[in-house]
Amino acid sequence: MSTLSLRSASAPAGRRFEIDPRFVMALPGLAFMGLVFAFPLGLLMSKSVIGPDGFSLAGYGRILGDAYYRGVIWDSLTLALRVTLITLVLGYPAAYALSRAKGAFQIMLFALVFLPLTVSIIVKTFGLTIIFRREGILNWLLLKTGLVDAPIRFVFTELSLLIGMVNVFLPFLILPLYSVMRMLDQRYLDAAATLGASPFDSFRRVFLPLTMPGVIAGSSIVFALSVAAYVTPGLLIGERYMTMSMVMAKAFLNFRDYQLGSAMACIMLVIALAIVFLSSFLTRNLDPKGR
Repeated sequence: MSTLSLRSASAPAGRRFEIDPRFVMALPGLAFMGLVFAFPLGLLMSKSVIGPDGFSLAGYGRILGDAYYRGVIWDSLTLALRVTLITLVLGYPAAYALSRAKGAFQIMLFALVFLPLTVSIIVKTFGLTIIFRREGILNWLLLKTGLVDAPIRFVFTELSLLIGMVNVFLPFLILPLYSVMRMLDQRYLDAAATLGASPFDSFRRVFLPLTMPGVIAGSSIVFALSVAAYVTPGLLIGERYMTMSMVMAKAFLNFRDYQLGSAMACIMLVIALAIVFLSSFLTRNLDPKGR
């Protein structure tokens, strides 16, 4: 049913059309999104194809034709893939424990997942730099336990970047997985056990396939956020590991090259849309009825 339906010519006079009340209720939100999202996005896309002499694709040509920028795109994608895989390995058992916990233990686990979301990314990242520095608690523990003889440099390394991004984005994978696991009917696993399936077979052939929508949703969110990450890479590793968002920021803020920055932003947008369509395609194929 469309939100705005026109009456036919045979309709009674005075009632030419009717407006669905749901459309009216959605208008403020649609207007706000159009003003703060769609309009700036349109300006950004137009900037990417407008040069000093008018229409130009020079920004895209510079990015795709330059080995440095292609390397930045590749590094951003591989970083996002590594972060997604690590968060999946850590987040799947955590979501399972959260979905099976009861009472005070579940409340404690929820607090561990939700409390980091209430803290700013900048605050969390600065906290990690304090932990990772040469005089930080991590090096202090390593020295006290005798595992190392001298402080190790963690800040401005890829290891600190991976740890920091996993720390920031892990809750975004746990929550979709938890919602799927929580709704899973326990009788499926009981039926598998009744038919003689071992716990491992029950997990592999019953539990894991039924939780794949949560895996796809959470992984898509983490991958998209990791590709576009700016604050955490900038603070933990700086220009030693350039990402697409950092190149875009430098183009806008330092070089005043708006066409280059807009072109990189549009490439990031295309990657984000590809992630959305791919996750929708995979989720749809998981549904046997194709709904």
